[in-house]
Amino acid sequence: MARTAPPAVPPPPGPPARGSLSLHRAYLRSPLGLLRLGQLALGAAFWVTVAAHRYEGAAHFALFAAVLVWLLTLALFGLSLLGRWALVPWLGSRWLLTNLVHDLVLGVGLYAAAAGIMGYKAGQKSYCNLPGYSQHCLYGAYLSASVCGGIAACLYLFSGLYCLSRRCRDQRDII
Repeated sequence: MARTAPPAVPPPPGPPARGSLSLHRAYLRSPLGLLRLGQLALGAAFWVTVAAHRYEGAAHFALFAAVLVWLLTLALFGLSLLGRWALVPWLGSRWLLTNLVHDLVLGVGLYAAAAGIMGYKAGQKSYCNLPGYSQHCLYGAYLSASVCGGIAACLYLFSGLYCLSRRCRDQRDII
């Protein structure tokens, strides 16, 4: 058998090695990290409360809005916690602005609308909260979802104002 000659040109280098995944603990202890944890907890409480009970009409939009914002918040939190926001095309270099728009436009806007819808539906069902009413009552579920949504909207407002204050001070990072 004949031996083949080694290739004259070395193979192209592989992709650059990325560092190992580790938690960005400074983010977790920052005001934005703590607000994100609260947003995730209250957002989950909102949509689980709505989804666990019979809902109709505009409550479908409230559930859609809550789940959409919750999933986007989870993605922002995960990327920020791992310090991997640079992997997101076009948005990674504008991560503070991305968080700002997410909080003030999506978070406040959609959670305020969802809380308003659930508050209106709770008002429509307030008659069933009377003593002696024997049918299944959705007043408590709608009211608790409305409260969770309102508090979540406030948390999004606080985190949006935090990002805005960092941006106004010419800081480009979220911590």
